[in-house]
Amino acid sequence: MVSVSCARTPPKRPVAGSSQPPAQPPPTDFAHERMPVTFSIAFVAGVTPTKWTRIWAERRPEVEFSVFRTSIADQEAVLRDGRADVSLVRLPINEEGLSLINLYNEIPVVVVAKDHFLADADSVVVADLVDEHLLQDPDEVPEWRDAAVEVRDGSRRPLPPMRDMDETMEQVAAGVGIVILPHSVARLHSRKDVVSRPVEDTAESRIALAWRTVDTTPDVEEFIGIVRGRTPDSSRTNAVAAGDEPVKKEKKTAKAKAAAKAVRAAAAAAKPATPRKTQSAGRTRNSPSPQAGKRRGGR
Repeated sequence: MVSVSCARTPPKRPVAGSSQPPAQPPPTDFAHERMPVTFSIAFVAGVTPTKWTRIWAERRPEVEFSVFRTSIADQEAVLRDGRADVSLVRLPINEEGLSLINLYNEIPVVVVAKDHFLADADSVVVADLVDEHLLQDPDEVPEWRDAAVEVRDGSRRPLPPMRDMDETMEQVAAGVGIVILPHSVARLHSRKDVVSRPVEDTAESRIALAWRTVDTTPDVEEFIGIVRGRTPDSSRTNAVAAGDEPVKKEKKTAKAKAAAKAVRAAAAAAKPATPRKTQSAGRTRNSPSPQAGKRRGGR
């Protein structure tokens, strides 16, 4: 895409000793300059938007777009302050002023050290984790919070300093505690010294597409169609031009079919019947012909 430069021509310097003021550059009408159209797509950690952004690039090559990752804490703010036109978020969020489309759910997993006794299990339930130290806010996993021993008896110790998920995984690998995460997030931060196992009785994590309701632009509609799997021909932003839509063959109604059948019957009744050829009188199917009798009698 060719971008238009907005640089102004520098003014000419006045001649020495001249009282003439410096020439001013002509005003620039920025309203009529073509500026690049951009579209910003945000996604929360664990979500992979590549399949959708690839289709977007194929369908809308004239629109520059950017893709960036957000945190759980920032996923809503990037929409409200306009940094993103659409965002792939992890629910729940404050939905006021936003429109959402639920996309899919993710199962939660517990991440433990490789030598943890649960590392050999195929899956676990919350009851298997009640004696563990959770390296995250208990409110993030209410099923564990309501059953955990360290929460009920008040023995829960402060969390160690952890600036990000990589440092949290370092604590897990060292055997300090466990974390319960959406499967995609655990996979994103996987290491050889930790293992993940599904937790069967905790709520799944929901992924949704969100955008500002007041800014449901044609570009937003196009991206919604891509995420929903609509083809270019069925996209709302690619409506068929008037007169270009193929003519559909009208199906005959039951009444029309009955009328056509009656016409065919009337035509058949009006057609004269063709007389059939009759056999000679006194001759039956097994009677010999006169010529055959003469041949027999002349022998």
